[in-house]
Amino acid sequence: MPSISSSANRKIVRASALYDLVITAPLATPWTLPLVHGVISDLNVGLGGAPLPAFAAFHLFIGGLLGCIVVVWSLLRLRHAERRLGLYDGAGRFLFSSWMAWTLAATGAPVLWLLLVPEFAWGVAQWWPVQKAMTDSRQRDGRLATA
Repeated sequence: MPSISSSANRKIVRASALYDLVITAPLATPWTLPLVHGVISDLNVGLGGAPLPAFAAFHLFIGGLLGCIVVVWSLLRLRHAERRLGLYDGAGRFLFSSWMAWTLAATGAPVLWLLLVPEFAWGVAQWWPVQKAMTDSRQRDGRLATA
C-alpha cells in the first residue's frame, strides 16, 4: 500500500469537508431543505425511480439537524484538517454508507448511488493513510520485539 504524505492527507480531509459543506449546507435550513428534497426527487425520477415521499414537519426537523451537524463538522475539518479527524470522518462515512446501502436495498432509489459512491470513496480515501500508518507501526513494533 503506497504511503500518503501528511500534506496530501490534509488536502484529502479538507476536500472531503468542502464536499460535505457544498452537499449538506442546503439541508441546514427549513427554507432550503424542501427545495433540495424536490431536486433530489426530480433527479430520482430522471434516473428511472419514483418520486420521493413528501416530507412532513418532523422529517424536515431531522433533515435539518443532520444538515446543521454536518455543516459544523465540515467547518471544523476545513479549519483543522488533521489525520485523526479524517479517521473519525471516515468512520462516519462508512456508517452513513451502510445506511445508504440499506435504504438503496429497501427502496431501489437510483439517486442513492449518487450519494453512496462518493460517501464510501471519501471514507476509503481518509482511512487509507491511517491503515498504512497502523501497518507500518505494527511492522516497527514487531521488528523491535524481535530485535
